Amino acid sequence: MTATTSVRRPLLALLAGALLALPVAGATAAQAHDVLQSTDPADGSTVAVVPDHVTLTFDEPALLVGTEVMVHDPNERMVNVGPPVLVDNTVTQEVTGALPAGVYTVIYRVTSADGHPIEGRFAFTATGDTSYGVATAAPTMTASAVPAPTSSAEVAASAPASPSDERHVSAGLLVGIAAVLVVAGGIVAWLLVRRRPSS
Repeated sequence: MTATTSVRRPLLALLAGALLALPVAGATAAQAHDVLQSTDPADGSTVAVVPDHVTLTFDEPALLVGTEVMVHDPNERMVNVGPPVLVDNTVTQEVTGALPAGVYTVIYRVTSADGHPIEGRFAFTATGDTSYGVATAAPTMTASAVPAPTSSAEVAASAPASPSDERHVSAGLLVGIAAVLVVAGGIVAWLLVRRRPSS
């Protein structure tokens, strides 16, 4: 065996190993996990009130299967509602209910495009209270708003006159007018008789 042959064999072995490693390296780079680039609200930020949704932005689109986002208020109560919404490389989670001031913690578990889950958390602080989707109570009837029952006399006074009552009133009015006419006629006759010259 010559010296050239002894050197050539290790070089060929190294070259063959490098060629075999290229597909593996390419597959590893193509299947890299998604990386969280930003959040809204930002981690450690302070906002006036909690927004009606939180958004996570990744470097690559995520998969819906296995992806979830949980938002906890200062009392460790979950305020997220509905499934997360995935658009391009963003994951958006809606929040609801009464949202007091304080520190909010967002815990996420997102499935990368390569199928591997990634987990993490971030927090932000709200300085004021707000609420979303909270139903207001229906107005109740108070005792002062209920009209008091009326007496029978008030009912009778407020009731419209019946046709028989109207007939009685009309007959009495006619009798009064006739009496006035009779009296007036008598007075006129008496005056005429008095003025007539005596024979």
